[in-house]
Amino acid sequence: MSTGLSHVWPHIRDWGIGVVMAAVLLVNALSGEHAATDLEPLGYALVVLSGLALAVARRAPVPVLAVTGLCVVGYNLIGFDVAAVAYLFAVYTAVRSGHRLATVAVSSVMLLGLPFAVMASPSGGAYGDAFQQARGVLELAWLIAAGAAGEALRQAERRADEAERTREETARLRASEERLHIARELHDSLTHQISIIKVQSEVAVHLARKRGEDVPETLLAIQQAGREATRELRATLETLRDETKSPSYGLDRVPELVQRAHGIGLQTTLTIEGQRQDVPDAVDRTAYRIVQESLTNVARHAAAATASIRIDYLPDSLAIRVDDDGSAEPGNAPVPGVGLLGMRERVAALGGRLLAEPRSEGGFTVQAEIPVARIS
Repeated sequence: MSTGLSHVWPHIRDWGIGVVMAAVLLVNALSGEHAATDLEPLGYALVVLSGLALAVARRAPVPVLAVTGLCVVGYNLIGFDVAAVAYLFAVYTAVRSGHRLATVAVSSVMLLGLPFAVMASPSGGAYGDAFQQARGVLELAWLIAAGAAGEALRQAERRADEAERTREETARLRASEERLHIARELHDSLTHQISIIKVQSEVAVHLARKRGEDVPETLLAIQQAGREATRELRATLETLRDETKSPSYGLDRVPELVQRAHGIGLQTTLTIEGQRQDVPDAVDRTAYRIVQESLTNVARHAAAATASIRIDYLPDSLAIRVDDDGSAEPGNAPVPGVGLLGMRERVAALGGRLLAEPRSEGGFTVQAEIPVARIS
């Protein structure tokens, strides 16, 4: 069933129930015997209205309960001996919706008023006391049955909803455990490989210094990057193990990224504008990752000599811009990789926007603006 039809179908079903109920009650009224009075058209109208009211019972159960109850009392007062089937449906719907007290109150009023309406009707004298008592007992029994059916279904739906929530929570827990398992596997694998790189770079630095040779800046950068990568992997795994912790990577560590960029021969400048202020942890981490990923892309793909980082503390947002003078040309949009997609997702999750494209004067730019006023 299409989305549009699934949205309209409940309304069609409700109106179908109302129309069918009105038709059944009208046929019952037309086939029954009642005294001919000037109020006869009004009696038929109340009979039809009691059925049609069920079309909106699901959306307004208590008002429909009251309307159908008044209709039953009204057409009985005029002399129509028509079963209160519409009211029973209204009772069922109201109780199913959780309006038990309102149902008891309205039903009590109707049960008290209905015998007087019957006795005051033009045909009231035809009913004996024994018949009135039997009729009252029968009506009460049907009301209790309708209310019990509504309550039973309401409890069943509540238990089904609770079971569904339990299944969802179980699924989320399993997904969290699986992510933690994957994180551990990645940690073990990557830490091993990075440790080898770190140890080899440290040995190379040690041997170069032992021989009295100048240590290349690139080798020192590899050594520092290995140490930093190991620390990040450990911090990330600790965060996954304990949700109360968060990685300590933020804007205060951007200068370290600049120093590392210098170590690989990329002349990088950092400019901070505006009055520095505390920003939410999520914004702080995202800003750091944007700068980190941007510089990584510059080093890997751009063939750039210089890069500039600008961080603006605005009244209600944080703006980050990273430019380089690499080989990117206007009109040649890059294919988004995992890093760029990750930046977009981080920024979008915080309600911000990100622009990543070649600059008109050559090179590439990454610009992000993240709101901070509404992030807690």
